[in-house]
Amino acid sequence: MSTAASRSEVGDILVSEAELAAAVGRIGAAIGNDYAGLDPLLVGVLRGAYVFMADLTRAIPLSVEVDFLACSSYGASTTSSGVVRIVKDLDTDIAGRHVILVEDIVDSGLTLAHLRTVLATRGPASVEVAALLVRESVPQVDLATLRYVGVRIPGDWVVGYGLDAGQRWRNLPAVHRWLG
Repeated sequence: MSTAASRSEVGDILVSEAELAAAVGRIGAAIGNDYAGLDPLLVGVLRGAYVFMADLTRAIPLSVEVDFLACSSYGASTTSSGVVRIVKDLDTDIAGRHVILVEDIVDSGLTLAHLRTVLATRGPASVEVAALLVRESVPQVDLATLRYVGVRIPGDWVVGYGLDAGQRWRNLPAVHRWLG
């Protein structure tokens, strides 16, 4: 497939670089205020959250620790299988820790609900969520449980800023509709 043909899969910009930077800055400042005097552990949900996680850690005016986990519910599809499995677990013991789950996008809410349940069994002091993007109609999660939300978007499949379609387009600096 040629580069030109591949690029035709990417549609218009839904969230610009400036909007992303503003959202990350706002979330980072809020975390800094809320966790002053504490040592929060940021847990990035791979792979999509890696760009957001890197920018967010720099936007938080505190010393933070980071770890990552990886889940799968989509595989190569754009439709969730409905089954979430952890394919890379944490290396850090979270007992007694203030944990902030860092998500690229809350789509169905299924992965988030599963992760919160799993992490709660490990005895953290708290578990909160920082989600860069949230679909306007998320059916399986109470939006009030999302402490830090960047930008609400429509139900389109999106790529860029770490988000992918078939492992492609993560490197785009803005969030685009995916037309593929």
